[in-house]
Amino acid sequence: MDFEILDNIRWIENIATAQGIRELKRLNRIYGKANWRKRKGIAKISLSDGAIKVAELHWYEGHGKGRKEIKIKRYLE
Repeated sequence: MDFEILDNIRWIENIATAQGIRELKRLNRIYGKANWRKRKGIAKISLSDGAIKVAELHWYEGHGKGRKEIKIKRYLE
């Protein structure tokens, strides 16, 4: 499902770092070597059908690479 982040992501936490990330080998192959972290946070999003919801998002973030593969884990409202 496609979505757009409407405001800043709040309450950002690290879930896993470095060797704790199962997808580390794939991330390095696709995006290049970096200090990868798996992170989560809360944000208001707009879904492709026009609905606006607050959701918990998970993504990978690499130093110098930015946020990659953002996905919705669950809706909060």
